[in-house]
Amino acid sequence: MGSSAKESGARSRAAVRDAVAQAGIDEAAGAGARRGRGQDPLSGELRRREVLPLLVLHLIAAGPSYGNQLMERIAGMTEGVLTVNPNTMYPLLRRMESGGLIEGSWEHPERRTRRFYSLTDAGRAEYERLVGEVRPFLDSVARSIDEIVREVYGAGPAPGAD
Repeated sequence: MGSSAKESGARSRAAVRDAVAQAGIDEAAGAGARRGRGQDPLSGELRRREVLPLLVLHLIAAGPSYGNQLMERIAGMTEGVLTVNPNTMYPLLRRMESGGLIEGSWEHPERRTRRFYSLTDAGRAEYERLVGEVRPFLDSVARSIDEIVREVYGAGPAPGAD
């Protein structure tokens, strides 16, 4: 790997680390709960394991997206279990953009309406890295949830599963 590629990779990893250090999934959990949103009891560990940057890069890899759309898609895919506060999403997007992982463009530049983000080559490489790195953690979360269900409900089928 050439020197500039190494530097680019290091900058990408640093951008994600900085974004993760600042990111949390629904840091305003109390306010989110009052609004009827789900709370995330694992926010600290999810933050440390780079789950939110992985989700953001994954969703943007599927096509250009804007902040509110990303928040809605994360809440939808998790049935409201994970919600992302705008005070978390927008700083994360800005840090990812300044780190060269994504690039943004205004839908209507003269009015600064929605800012659509696309993946850069560095963002695609970081996404691939995170896919491999985060998977073992997500597998452990799934196993833990399965164990809770088995402990509470027994080994039979889940309630409502026919």
